[in-house]
Amino acid sequence: MAQVGLFYGTDTGNTERVADMIKDKIGADKVDVYDIASASAADFAKYDKIILGQPTWYYGELQSSWDDFWEDFKSVDFTNKQVACFGLGDQADYAEYFLDAMGLMHDVALENGSIPAGYWSTDGYQFDESKAVTDDGEFFVGLAIDEDQQPEKTAERVDQWVDQIKEEMAL
Repeated sequence: MAQVGLFYGTDTGNTERVADMIKDKIGADKVDVYDIASASAADFAKYDKIILGQPTWYYGELQSSWDDFWEDFKSVDFTNKQVACFGLGDQADYAEYFLDAMGLMHDVALENGSIPAGYWSTDGYQFDESKAVTDDGEFFVGLAIDEDQQPEKTAERVDQWVDQIKEEMAL
């Protein structure tokens, strides 16, 4: 079994593509990838290091597969598990809700005992509000990707973030 469980949801394929980039950068032999549409709550128990990813839809909504899985997700025990999040959103067209779904996902994991990893600077982004920002406003609670406004920055951001979580998670 791999060291890391990576769980994502996608509707357009962008989040899946970013999940694959993360897997490849960490090493395919170290990461088991799950589309949340076919995952179970029991799958999370297999890992002490977990990466969670989803886009934010419209006005701060969960991605459809995450929405379907949400009640099961809220029952997952993350005690002593390191959890890093990544999210996709549109900081211009949905500036009041940028990455809200990532923030909601992070909060559930934290409330259920996780050890957070992978916080990411808010520098270089322009948005109005986000449930994915730390109280001091300095960091997102995970990697922030904007394929709508800043697609040219995705690969570099993924590379930097994976280097960061590899160190934080001792991968």
